[in-house]
Amino acid sequence: MTAGSENRVHPAFEQLRSHRIETLNLTVEEYRHRKTGARHLHMAADNDENVFFVALRTFPMDSTGVAHILEHTALCGSEKYPVRDPFFMMIRRSLNTFMNAFTSSDWTAYPFASKNRKDFDNLLSVYLDAVFFSTLDPLDFAQEGHRLEFEKQDDPATPLVYRGVVYNEMKGAMSAPTSQLWQQLSSHLFPTTTYHYNSGGEPDHIVDLSYDDLLKFYRHHYHPSNAIFATYGNIPAHEHHDRFETQVLSRFEHQKVELPVRDEKRMFTPLNVEHGYAVSEGEPTENKTHIVMGWLLGHSFDLQENLESHLLANVLLENSASPMMRALETSSIGHSPSSLCGLEDSNREMTFVCGVEGSEPGRDGDLEALVNETLNKVAEEGVSEERLEAILHQLELHQREIAGDQFPYGLQLIMSAISPMVHGGDPVALLDLEPVLADLREKIKDPQYVPNLVRRKLLDNPHRVTLTLRPDAHLEKRRQDAIANALAEKKAALSDDEVQRIVEQAAALEARQQRKDDDSILPKVSLEDVPLQTPEPEARLADGFPATLYAQGTNGLVYQQAVVPLPELSEDELLLLPLYTTCVTEVGCGELDYLQMQDRISAESGGISAFTSARGRIDDVQDLNGYLIFNGKALARNRESLGQLLRDVFDGARFDEVGRIRELIAQIRARREQAVTGSGHALAMGAASQGLSAGAWLSYRLGGLEAIRGIKALDDTLNDQQALNKLCQRLADLHQRIQGQPFQYLLVGEEDQLEPMVDSLRERWVVPAMEQGKRWTLEPVSYQTRQAWLTSTQVNFCAKAYPTVAVDHPDAAALTVLGGFLRNGYLHRSIREKGGAYGGGAGQDSINGTFRFFSYRDPRLAETLEDFDHALAWLQETEHNPQELEESILGVIGQLDKPRSPAGEARNAFHNRLFGRTPEQQARFRERVLSVTLDDLKRVAATWLVPGAASVAVVTNHENRAQVESLGLETEEL
Repeated sequence: MTAGSENRVHPAFEQLRSHRIETLNLTVEEYRHRKTGARHLHMAADNDENVFFVALRTFPMDSTGVAHILEHTALCGSEKYPVRDPFFMMIRRSLNTFMNAFTSSDWTAYPFASKNRKDFDNLLSVYLDAVFFSTLDPLDFAQEGHRLEFEKQDDPATPLVYRGVVYNEMKGAMSAPTSQLWQQLSSHLFPTTTYHYNSGGEPDHIVDLSYDDLLKFYRHHYHPSNAIFATYGNIPAHEHHDRFETQVLSRFEHQKVELPVRDEKRMFTPLNVEHGYAVSEGEPTENKTHIVMGWLLGHSFDLQENLESHLLANVLLENSASPMMRALETSSIGHSPSSLCGLEDSNREMTFVCGVEGSEPGRDGDLEALVNETLNKVAEEGVSEERLEAILHQLELHQREIAGDQFPYGLQLIMSAISPMVHGGDPVALLDLEPVLADLREKIKDPQYVPNLVRRKLLDNPHRVTLTLRPDAHLEKRRQDAIANALAEKKAALSDDEVQRIVEQAAALEARQQRKDDDSILPKVSLEDVPLQTPEPEARLADGFPATLYAQGTNGLVYQQAVVPLPELSEDELLLLPLYTTCVTEVGCGELDYLQMQDRISAESGGISAFTSARGRIDDVQDLNGYLIFNGKALARNRESLGQLLRDVFDGARFDEVGRIRELIAQIRARREQAVTGSGHALAMGAASQGLSAGAWLSYRLGGLEAIRGIKALDDTLNDQQALNKLCQRLADLHQRIQGQPFQYLLVGEEDQLEPMVDSLRERWVVPAMEQGKRWTLEPVSYQTRQAWLTSTQVNFCAKAYPTVAVDHPDAAALTVLGGFLRNGYLHRSIREKGGAYGGGAGQDSINGTFRFFSYRDPRLAETLEDFDHALAWLQETEHNPQELEESILGVIGQLDKPRSPAGEARNAFHNRLFGRTPEQQARFRERVLSVTLDDLKRVAATWLVPGAASVAVVTNHENRAQVESLGLETEEL
């Protein structure tokens, strides 16, 4: 019986409709709970990765982060599971493929996914209880939200400080200028509705939230009458209903939940505003201003409005050939287009944004003139039907593609449906785009259709804000001084009783964090529930052509990769690779300039890209093998065009478009600089690992902190025409070297597409001799690192790394299990709960032969580095429960078995084999993981994680310079 074919309806629910969507191969069923009015959207699909999602509409009317702090605190214990941390405990006791919680601007959601039915039911029980019957202990609010403590918890003579996980998380999040830019723009575009406020919380406002406010918000919002349930997979809806009803819904009556849901009051004249953002004192402020223009558009849940707005945004900004993107990329007003450019359609009313970064204050008028000139030109001249067809082609491709490599495909579908459900629209219509695309295809035949959209939505729309965000080198000091003064005044005003309460709360919280709860009340899966290893998809080789073929259910898409071994490269050439891979698919090709090429790519494919991949051997991380991959996807009807496109790029990419390459380098710089506050932990781990193997060194130089510093230095030289010409010539020379290399092809698609793809490629590519040129190699790398990278951040990212072993070494499995064991047993409690960091952990990187500790958005620095060492002492000195080991093994198996999209499974299998990761090697590793013992963990830690062998790196701010120097770290300026 196929999923969705059981038409039983649970008596507690009424079915509103059932709608088959062939392009997604699923049936959407919509239900309402009769008593409470709770809604349920079920996507019945023949997929054993079942997804659960429950969302509450949350419309905060301040920036205290109440919805966000509640999301954290709700997961800290519930009526049925009164343990301190059921969410993190269940992560360890589960085979989940996804577990998390989200706070959006107007909803809060709790999703998970699992391929194991027992595990799914376990998680469902815990999630339902956490959401609807949460304990909300005041100490959990203090830990997760904010609290006042003395710097030394038991010493009232030391200064008062603010602590809390969300407090530190948002200090980190709001360190990024782009986060501040979006928040400031929203606050002016939405002066009176919930979107005016920061739903995640502004650190300065978080400290105003009281525990009573949290309780009040929970009781008002977390009720089934305000809930939207969504599920995906092969569990029938009535089985979900049975659990929803027995575990939650039968205990509630209908409740009218009043929410401030309304449209924004319209402005009748555009607004210009300016704000500052913090940069380090002494840091240059030239070319660091962001200027953006934002318009408020119509309802996101009106499908016609939504798709017209997407069409308009794509017409203007889809790629470098689009008129607005081209104007912004080639303008001297800023360094590159703003990362905010595009359409935001998750709120009740949509926002369209365009602008630049790398500008100067006072240039807002220049930007407005450029944008208005571009819009007027589009309104007067219109857009060709070919370009509009290409945009609709992209919408069709995006709708058809089965994703799921980043997080579960079912969850992605649910996320796209949740916004209309929250705001009163039709989720089914948004999922089933075929009829709407057909309607749009008719409308674009009218040459005035798009010009009218430009006039109505933008040119004649006065609800517009132009925002300038300029760097301010003194802002952070003023903010910190204000916080310190306010805390000093607060401390001076404390009574003896209040001082005692603060000390007692800190002691009570620490005792709670140290308490060992009885976790036997939580459901769990065990090693007996671990499935057999899923066989990798079957490959076959093409006859007479170097191609590996995978027949996969790709829903009408095809995927192609041309795989080229890296030629022998000097270090200078090696460091050019990231620039080359970005530019090669973004420049002109043959007779076409880059603008014509962008149009061709959009019309004929779902996008093409290039990237490098390098890994050590399974028994030697120092012996690297490297490849350059040209990658593309398309609708099956365009399979021949895709093959020709990749061949043309390989043959004819042009590096003579000097101005274009100058723009691309500026954009690469902007993207890399913006990555620091979001990926600081990964960058710190990369810096700590750089000297431990050739692969780790390569990652650090090509994509790590050194690469960010390198692109900034390079970009600063390129205003010199001679330097720019030289760079373009070097890229052209590198391209020529790569063209001389042999190639092989990876082809993924449905069975009937594979042979026709091979036939068309055979006509286009001359099969090369497979042994040409010397193989690329890197010298082995081995040195210790002790670095502190200084940049503008309100929080720290700490890392410590040790040289270990390659993946096929007998100790690799135990080291991999050890990472989760240290996180679960020691690091989570010491770094997150007690230390207040947003996250921390440890893990083995067997590709590069390193074991790495890390912390993320961390208020501490030296103490965290000490905690990494304390974790190893705890391992050796403490008596451990065998269940803790089992939980860590489950975590590793869950990662090994994480499902991918059909195309992703094939790509993963191919690239594993390319680097010697055969099914036999993977089965051997899995067996070793399942047989790891506690003695193995202690032995491999004692063998490989020797304190004297550790390398250290931190990302921190300039104010911590003296502290990191006292730790013996060399300072590096970012």
